[in-house]
Amino acid sequence: MRIGMVSPYSLTVPGGVQQQVLGLARSLRAKGHEVRVLGPCDGPPPDPFVTPLGNSLPTAINGSIAPLAPDVSATLRTIRALNDEAFDVLHLHEPLVPGPALTSLFVKMAPTVATFHSAGESAAYRTFARQLSRLANRIDIRVAVSPDAVELAARYVGGEYEILFNGIELDRLCRPAGARERAIFFVGRHEPRKGLGVLLEAMSLLPDDVRLWVASDGPETAELKLRFGHDRRVEWLGRINDEDKFDRLARAAVFCAPSLRGESFGVVLLEAMAAGTPVVASRIDGYLNVATDGVNAALTEPGDAVALASTLAKVLVDPRLSRRLCEAGLEHARSYAMDELADRYVEIYERALSMEADHLTTISVPRMLRRFEGRFLRRSVALREPG
Repeated sequence: MRIGMVSPYSLTVPGGVQQQVLGLARSLRAKGHEVRVLGPCDGPPPDPFVTPLGNSLPTAINGSIAPLAPDVSATLRTIRALNDEAFDVLHLHEPLVPGPALTSLFVKMAPTVATFHSAGESAAYRTFARQLSRLANRIDIRVAVSPDAVELAARYVGGEYEILFNGIELDRLCRPAGARERAIFFVGRHEPRKGLGVLLEAMSLLPDDVRLWVASDGPETAELKLRFGHDRRVEWLGRINDEDKFDRLARAAVFCAPSLRGESFGVVLLEAMAAGTPVVASRIDGYLNVATDGVNAALTEPGDAVALASTLAKVLVDPRLSRRLCEAGLEHARSYAMDELADRYVEIYERALSMEADHLTTISVPRMLRRFEGRFLRRSVALREPG
């Protein structure tokens, strides 16, 4: 099967959706399918099967800053790539986010499956619900990664959804057991909803020999470094690649996810579990999809630095508790194998192919491209000409 997967987010910027897109593509290719991933890239594509659609722009969306490509040039590249590749089926991730995914839906050239990842609240959905609902009707099969993601999408654009939880690439995460360092590992965008500030406050209540590894960056990085930069136990790693992340997971004594809200699914918790690392996380809806307090994770109330420090300390000093969480976590993580998720999606793709796909474009794509590219080039020349 020739599958086109489309991401609205830059594939060179770390993120949960991007990770799912690339991981699912790798698993599908391993099963013999032809897969191309289309999406913005800020630099060389992360995998040879990625078709870059230009650079991204930091864009405010849903209380966060996302690396999107809603510009005209990305739109033209998307349409041209879809036309040239002639996919059997399209799989759009976050189909109603401005950029390549929304463009792919608008010019629909193949039976279309769409996965909704977001949860919580969406100002864009609320403001443009009527228009987005009409576009969503072009989707043949809708999938959501959690009940929370279903709730958000259905509230504003209606429709029926199948729930397929996210997957993890077990073969990349399960590594030989090695020595653990007395360190807590955090990875996630540095923005208020991720709760990094709460974790840094909790560090002040932990023993001096406990270290904290902080990966990634974001709009809060400078402020947090200014407030907590005096603590030499904190190592600011910046953006790291998957191999570095998996290596840190395998070496850390604890993985901490102190998010306050806005998580639709706790895939990063599953990664830590698969790496054999005990998990301490916030008790929020998205994480409750995969974490059970006292069984495969230790959960605390979001925003409570004192409770977070106390829970981290317990896991750090109690080897039996740590081992119990690790063993249960690893067993739990195995049920989320990306390989099995790929099989489920293949079944959905086959169903989409057997349906009479609605709303396929009847426009001559080459003619449309010539028209838009001509207008775009004329406008670019006019803007460059001196007044």
